[in-house]
Amino acid sequence: MRERDWIGQAGELFEAAMFRGDAGALERSDDVLDAVEAPLALARGKMLHLRFLGDREERPEELALFERAAELYRRLGDGPGEADALFWIGCCHQVVKGDGPAGVPYFERSYALARDAGDRRTMSYAVRHLGFADKDAGRFERARERLTESVALRREIGFPAGEAAGLVALGYLAAETGDPATAFGHLDEARKVAESCGAATVSGWVEEARRLIGGAGLRGAEG
Repeated sequence: MRERDWIGQAGELFEAAMFRGDAGALERSDDVLDAVEAPLALARGKMLHLRFLGDREERPEELALFERAAELYRRLGDGPGEADALFWIGCCHQVVKGDGPAGVPYFERSYALARDAGDRRTMSYAVRHLGFADKDAGRFERARERLTESVALRREIGFPAGEAAGLVALGYLAAETGDPATAFGHLDEARKVAESCGAATVSGWVEEARRLIGGAGLRGAEG
């Protein structure tokens, strides 16, 4: 909704309720304003998450923003929006708070809602982080299946930067399960895909992974 549209609608609904006794105008205004607030809360939460990735300082308002967005999208009956917000709630628990199990129900619900809506991008995020949870729990085969599904979904929708990031995660997993040849194969492919779309950040992840795997200083991929 464009800014002029919602401001105009909100103003008209205010006047209808204030001056013309239209009791239903207040209820109609909720949908108008919720449709503006939900994506704004989600966007602000995502920017705070990026700040966390940069300085590793938790900001409590990040989770609050994602929870507010999920509530508003649920109220609006917007399944894809709710799926996106739920993913980020899970990510906040898993990545920011370091509590992977707490994030799992949110990823599962996000995946289900996104699947119902045909939103393969959000599905790819949710199943990726479910794969991380499986890896942390030692369910390596299940983790591989989920990380592979994430890469396939991203390839299908033409999301090469995400595809490359997924290949990095598969590289780490292969190395951690004793298959360095497959790990480097994934990283070689990730580098090509990242370079093809100018994903410089992911290219940096590839080189870091190659150093860590080559030196056996492994740690989990994130994001």
